[in-house]
Amino acid sequence: MKFLELLRGEKLMDALNTLRSEIAPLCINNDRVRELSFYIVSQSQNVLDISSDQEVRFKSREKLLEELQKLLPSTVIIPERRLVHLLEQALDLQRDACRFHNSSVGEMSLFTDHQCGKDKIPSQTLQILQEHSDEVWFLQFSHNGKYLASSSSDCLVIIWEVKLDGRVSLKHRLSGHQKPVSCISWSPDDQQLLTCGVEDAMRRWDVTSGECLHIYGKNGLGFVSCGWAPDGKRIFSGVTDKSISMWDLEGREVECWKGQRTIRISDLGITRDGKELITVCKETTILLFGWESQSEKLIEESQNIVSFTLSEDSKFLLVSLSNQEIHLWNIDDDINLVAKFKGHKRSRFVLKSCFGGLHQAFIASGSEDSKVYIWHRVSGELVLTLSGHSGAVNCVSWNPANPHMLASASDDRTIRIWGLNRVCLNHDDKHSNGTYHCNGGT
Repeated sequence: MKFLELLRGEKLMDALNTLRSEIAPLCINNDRVRELSFYIVSQSQNVLDISSDQEVRFKSREKLLEELQKLLPSTVIIPERRLVHLLEQALDLQRDACRFHNSSVGEMSLFTDHQCGKDKIPSQTLQILQEHSDEVWFLQFSHNGKYLASSSSDCLVIIWEVKLDGRVSLKHRLSGHQKPVSCISWSPDDQQLLTCGVEDAMRRWDVTSGECLHIYGKNGLGFVSCGWAPDGKRIFSGVTDKSISMWDLEGREVECWKGQRTIRISDLGITRDGKELITVCKETTILLFGWESQSEKLIEESQNIVSFTLSEDSKFLLVSLSNQEIHLWNIDDDINLVAKFKGHKRSRFVLKSCFGGLHQAFIASGSEDSKVYIWHRVSGELVLTLSGHSGAVNCVSWNPANPHMLASASDDRTIRIWGLNRVCLNHDDKHSNGTYHCNGGT
């Protein structure tokens, strides 16, 4: 193949050297060697004018190798780009081994071991938000990271806007719920918000105007959880009679699945493909319900389940338990327990944990000792505890668009926005807190 490529490229001397030094010494087929030498000396034989059958044989060596790699095992022929793949694996291993890797700035090298410092984890209070008049129970960043929604036992929902400089400011107060609000869900396009009270009605809001677009209700029943279908055209709700309902946006109940589908826990997960609903169906059991196929898969825990959170890619589930442990489950194919996280304090309240950081490499949770706990997801190591609140921390949310922004909600009626220590900020970091000025009390 090399000989023919040189000949077709009119590199006659190179072709002759290849024939003499590389092909002839093989002593495989002398007749074939003479035929090849004839191509060099014959002016009438045009190698470029070959039949279609020959053209297939005379493909470039690169194309031939590609075809051979599909047929031959790796023990016979090294796969394409194998060295590059091994080097990429080595860099991935270094990144996973780094307990504080939370920045895309800077290149990793194979010449030295990679190691980040704690300064890449949000650990400094940049703002304290004090608009709620009672315990703050829940908060969640929008998918694009531009907004933060919070809810409280004061029956109020607040939409906050994250400015370009990193400062968080009040956008809308959403009033209308008659009971404390325990569940918030952003629409896939972040233009609408679902809110659900404790056994109260479910409301849909317009984020731009703050207007309530629709109120959903069922006679004599209340809602305990809510969530959006990925297409943004349907919504799901957990109902106090332990059923799950699917609605269109106009308020028509499209379908209802009765039986022990859910209990009074305000978490409802919908996988990214929209095919599975995730609820707590018993005190120690999580149900993965394929609502189209009517299939059911269960996760059995030995302790009561307090709350759960679905990962961004819908492959993992983070489950908080009454025994002060947080379990990480792989639900992508075969359900299996991946890791356990310990250290935070929980005895009475509902505490909600979250994934976060660059590539969701960290797990964060509130705690009844007024602190925020952060673990490295792969190793399970507790890497930081954040102090500042004066009451139990009920919920945490990591900004999905900024790995250096974390929010926490507390019984002390405040929300804290955590960021990097400004002394350690890198001006080249696209995920920095923003401009260098004080954003609030510390």
